[in-house]
Amino acid sequence: MSSMIVISATAVPDHLRGALTRWLLEVTPELYVGTVSAKVRDELWSAVAACTKDGVAVLAHPADNEQGFQLRTAGTRRREPIDFDGLTLIAFQREGQEMANPL
Repeated sequence: MSSMIVISATAVPDHLRGALTRWLLEVTPELYVGTVSAKVRDELWSAVAACTKDGVAVLAHPADNEQGFQLRTAGTRRREPIDFDGLTLIAFQREGQEMANPL
């Protein structure tokens, strides 16, 4: 079954942006939205995670949980999704600090 996904990809290579536009609409610079199957979503995310390097990427997709969605992240970032009693919250890390409990 297809479902809507949102990918934000900042400072990623141009070839990755081109690959994302084959499946998703780039509604604003670096923000991609579309409806794809779970298999396509996972394949796209694998490509994003492999190419992000110094950039930042976030995937939001529907999930069967209290919030109704799940987040995945890749690359270097200051915001980190963490699990807090079944809810996803965003933790901010300070410069040089590493996150202890990522999802």
